[in-house]
Amino acid sequence: MKFEVKDNETIAQCLERMKLEGYMPVKRFQKPIFRENEKGEVEVYKEQIIFTGKKINP
Repeated sequence: MKFEVKDNETIAQCLERMKLEGYMPVKRFQKPIFRENEKGEVEVYKEQIIFTGKKINP
């Protein structure tokens, strides 16, 4: 299952949310999100962080 770090959330909060849902992180993906500024130049707007989680056996 994949968990994305939300805009109003820290990485630690996302990991805690994963734990509460019964998952542990096994992979982390990070990719830039680009946007065009007023001058027409492309710039990095933010980083998108996604964790892949593995179900924890009880």
